[in-house]
Amino acid sequence: MIITKKKEPSLILEYLDGRKKVYLFGCNSCAEQCQTGGKRELDEMTVILRENGKEITGTSLIDETCYKMLVKKEFKANEAIMSSDAILVLACGAGVKTVAEIAENSTPVFPALDSLFLASVERYGRFFEGCSLCGECILGSTAGICPHTLCPKGLLNGPCGGVINGRCEVNIENNCVWVDIFRRLKAQDRLNVLKKIHPPKDYSNGVKPRKVILERKKTRA
Repeated sequence: MIITKKKEPSLILEYLDGRKKVYLFGCNSCAEQCQTGGKRELDEMTVILRENGKEITGTSLIDETCYKMLVKKEFKANEAIMSSDAILVLACGAGVKTVAEIAENSTPVFPALDSLFLASVERYGRFFEGCSLCGECILGSTAGICPHTLCPKGLLNGPCGGVINGRCEVNIENNCVWVDIFRRLKAQDRLNVLKKIHPPKDYSNGVKPRKVILERKKTRA
């Protein structure tokens, strides 16, 4: 899940300066769970913008605003989108990019949220960063715990010298991630994997922008 937070209304109004008619897009997936881009947040943004003299031409709450075909379908079904002076997107950066690609050069698209991190979900409303999308996963050797993400220093081969009573010296409220890795591997009787030395991260795996294009397999008639 992509975690987002709301931008300050003053910044959004700065984006929309000189633009009267505004269309709103929300996201019924990640942003809805973050309480940043669901129906309630669309309603709240509508009130804020109307109080500041904006005309809301309509709203769309898409299941996944980063899904290009769903956004394109919404554009085709709703003429009010393209007749607006601006489009405001309450979704992650991928959602903003997707809407902007469909709108192309005709209507400016602005973000209402800041994208923060990729999270694991403990339960509704409790999100924790656990993956940095590095493109070179070592979780098989670290009991499913990512030191690249959870260690503030990104250490890949054991703890630093600043561990105090199992706590991280950078963020004292957290356990040292390597202590957690050791304990889990010990419980699994897999401490032998700690003998493997991991080379430095190959950051070429994360050269941006990245893409994956899957070819559909042909099926026999």
